Amino acid sequence: MRKTYIDNIRWATVLLVLIYHICYMFNGVGVPGGIPNAENIPVFDVLAYVVYPWFMVLLFVISGMSARYSLQKRTIKQFLKERAVKLLVPSTLGLFAIHWITGYLNIKMGGGLPYIPSALIYLISAVSGTGPLWFIQMLFIFSYILVLLKKIDQNDRVWKACKKANLPIILLLFVVIFGAAQIPNMPVLTTYRFGIYFATFLIGYYVFSHDEVQEKMERVCIPMLCLAVIGAVCYTVYYYGSDYTSPVCLQSIITNLYLWIVVLAVIGCAKRYCGGETAFSRYMAKSSFGFYILHYPVLTVVCYLLHYYFDFPAIYNYAIALVAELIITCTLYEVLKRVPILRYLILGIKKKKE
Repeated sequence: MRKTYIDNIRWATVLLVLIYHICYMFNGVGVPGGIPNAENIPVFDVLAYVVYPWFMVLLFVISGMSARYSLQKRTIKQFLKERAVKLLVPSTLGLFAIHWITGYLNIKMGGGLPYIPSALIYLISAVSGTGPLWFIQMLFIFSYILVLLKKIDQNDRVWKACKKANLPIILLLFVVIFGAAQIPNMPVLTTYRFGIYFATFLIGYYVFSHDEVQEKMERVCIPMLCLAVIGAVCYTVYYYGSDYTSPVCLQSIITNLYLWIVVLAVIGCAKRYCGGETAFSRYMAKSSFGFYILHYPVLTVVCYLLHYYFDFPAIYNYAIALVAELIITCTLYEVLKRVPILRYLILGIKKKKE
């Protein structure tokens, strides 16, 4: 049976990613990759500090849980084929179909265009236009490694043992998270944090896919939520003004303790309070993956135009970027999923969704 609250966590987190990227584009705390010299409003930097440590970790936990449920309904061959189409195609071929726009504008804003031969601009723009697609690239790799682990443990002994995880053990998984955050991390490309993301993906698969574990988190959701709020305040006060994407920050014990508390609080609170459905939530559950894929080139173009061609007050830039990002991303998704070749290359959809 499909767990509605997990779908709700996923699409709500994707919306949070869309909002975060606006704060990131106009950030004023020195985080590289945004709009150079953009006008900034510090309160939105605070939002970025609050969410950055945990929202992608949460998505990997949820992805691990979903992988478990998917493998219960599909053969390994079906699972791998589905993952290849849904994850690998958009994060490789999709770069050449739409995400080259992100790469091109980043190169242009960084002043690199004059140093690239004209014949190579498109190729380099496509290769450097990955943006947030790193998430689905890593998810593709993790899915294939998971299948290898499943073949090694054909009787599911590890998964069955994790069913017994009690609250102290779940809390102490923080130690695993902290250790995994130290290795292995890509230099420069700090988003490719294979250690912590693979660890949390496996924790989602082996631990949180159990109903019993989810129920344990539901019972303590309010205390965990209170701790998460306290942690958000302490973390932001401690690190505000520094680069929250730097290894020094991401690998610290403070960051990892904070993110784990938030993940546990979100899972528990969503289990208790967010299991309902509406027409909007059903639409978002089906569409959020496409929104995630499409939003970044849309936002990059919007923020580029706002910064270089208009002279609005900073608050207008934030507001216009949010409205434009949501409307254009939604519209683009609805158009592309109906165009046979493009829906496959960009969204990983082989046939039109009804």
